[in-house]
Amino acid sequence: MDLVRHLRYFIVVAEELHFGNAAIRLGMAQPPLSQRIKRLEEELGTRLFDRSARQVRLTEPGRLLLGEAREIVARVDRLHELARHGEGTVLKVGVPPDLAAAVIAALVAGFRETHPEIRLAPAEIWTADQVTALAEGAIDVGLVRHPVSAPGLQFGEALVQVQGVLLAAGDPLAGVGEVHLSDLAGRELLMPPKEGEPGMRAEMLSECRRHGYVPAQVHQGAGLGLVLAGAAVAFGPKMELPGLAWRPLLGSPIACRVSTAWRVATAAVTDFSAVAVRTLKESAGMTDEGAVPARRISRRPGMLA
Repeated sequence: MDLVRHLRYFIVVAEELHFGNAAIRLGMAQPPLSQRIKRLEEELGTRLFDRSARQVRLTEPGRLLLGEAREIVARVDRLHELARHGEGTVLKVGVPPDLAAAVIAALVAGFRETHPEIRLAPAEIWTADQVTALAEGAIDVGLVRHPVSAPGLQFGEALVQVQGVLLAAGDPLAGVGEVHLSDLAGRELLMPPKEGEPGMRAEMLSECRRHGYVPAQVHQGAGLGLVLAGAAVAFGPKMELPGLAWRPLLGSPIACRVSTAWRVATAAVTDFSAVAVRTLKESAGMTDEGAVPARRISRRPGMLA
């Protein structure tokens, strides 16, 4: 068991005295939080909270532990800070696992140009996990996909990336100019994992249904093997890969909104945010939110109002 991490969870619950509010603050679901507090109680051999249907209260052992837990966590954070200074400053950054390698390389190179004294350490993690990592201090800044609901987070400039449809090169739709979402009827869809990108995923599926496409099955993953095999389609930015075809969607109904996110606005974090905006525009084809004009989509049978 990672004792320090569990103590961090305990401190937040002790401050909120409400598991639901604590889970929101930590950017995680309530059941896993309750399980981790139970694990900590089992490890320590004592109950830390009195739980009832109406309220949560610290037990006497819990009250005594709170001060010690804060001191332990503060000392661990200080040790990490000293270690970072000993090897040079490190900025820990979260990026989506399906972000193109060329874009990540451009982010690192762009930040190095202006901050050669700071080492950028990217970690490939989905948005929901980035929210938790930011709350725990495991990363300093993240590149998240909206919508994101996490009190305490600050966000950089929002950018939009219009998504087309990725198909196997042999798919009949690979030869058309623009694909209507309803043309995908009967096809299975590959998307990021639900627990990793809950907000973006829900928005995209809602937009699919609104335009007459209900996937026969939704697969989860970051690789494009199922698409290359012709077993599914996916949404994504324009790309060229052997065996893969990309086609624009009529009316650009599917888009991904992205921004940086952080809890503590250090100079390095805000500078990285500025570099990220520039790099995502230049290397990932993203645009300012609101810059993509809405296009009229002709209605087809089965489309919802």
